[in-house]
Amino acid sequence: MFLILFVIFMLIMCYIGYDISQRTTFPGSKGNLEQRIGNDLEKGGK
Repeated sequence: MFLILFVIFMLIMCYIGYDISQRTTFPGSKGNLEQRIGNDLEKGGK
């Protein structure tokens, strides 16, 4: 059961990563996204 959920989760993550990489409309969006991910990691780590 866990393996099935893991595979589905990885497929979704790969799709999201591919989708984001295709959207190169303006450089600011990627910078803001990376900042948000960094802030979430900092909050989660503490």
